[in-house]
Amino acid sequence: MYSKGLIPLAVATVVAMGTAMALIFFYAPLDADQGFVQKIFYVHVPMAIVALCGFVAGGIMAIKHLRTGDRSWDLRSYVAIHLSIILGVGVLVTGAIWAKASWGHWWVWDEPVLVSFLVVFLLYCVYYPLRFAIEDPERQARYSSVFAIAAGAFVPLNFMAVRLAEAYTHPRVLSQTGGSLPGDMRLTFLVALAAMALLFVTLWKLELTAKHASLQLKKLRRRLDARVAA
Repeated sequence: MYSKGLIPLAVATVVAMGTAMALIFFYAPLDADQGFVQKIFYVHVPMAIVALCGFVAGGIMAIKHLRTGDRSWDLRSYVAIHLSIILGVGVLVTGAIWAKASWGHWWVWDEPVLVSFLVVFLLYCVYYPLRFAIEDPERQARYSSVFAIAAGAFVPLNFMAVRLAEAYTHPRVLSQTGGSLPGDMRLTFLVALAAMALLFVTLWKLELTAKHASLQLKKLRRRLDARVAA
C-alpha cells in the first residue's frame, strides 16, 4: 500500500531536483557580498525546513498512533523522524561549510539559529536508543510516539529563534530589503524547496515500502516455520 504512486513521485523528484540544480548554477545570480559560496543557501535552507517539518510530521503521526492504536502510524512516524535526522546531518555539514566561508569559523556558539537547530537535532538523536532499548513491540511503539510528540514541541523554537534572535551573525538571506529575495533568487529557492520536499516524500514512501515488505516476509516465514513444525 505504501508503494502506490511511488514511480510517478520518483520521476517528479528527479525532474524537480534537476531543475533546481540548473537554476542554482546557471540562473540564480551571484550574491553581491558572499559570491559563489552563497549558492549553498539553496541546499542548506530547504534541507533545514524539510527536516524540521519532518520532525513535526513525525509527531503528528505519533498522535494518530496513540489515538488509533494502529502500528502503521508508528512506522510512518519512525521513518519520518529517521529521514529528518539524516537531513539534519546534511544541514549541520552544509551550515558549517557556509559558516567557514562567510565568517571564517566552522561554528559560532552565540548564534541562536545554529544552536537551536543543534539542540533539536541532538534531542531527536535520543529517539534511537530510546526506541531500540525497548524489546516489547507495543511498549516500543507507545513510548516512541510519546517521545516524538514531546520533542515535536521544541521544533517551533527554531522558527522563533530565526525571527526573534537579536544576534545577526547568521546570514539573513531571506530578509533582505522588502522582506524577500529578488525574483530570480526567490524562484530558485522555491524550486529547490519543492525539490527537497519531493525528495523527502519519495524516500519516505520508499523506506516504508521496504520496511513493510520486510515485515510481511517475516510473518510469512513464521507461518511457514509453524506449518513445518506442525
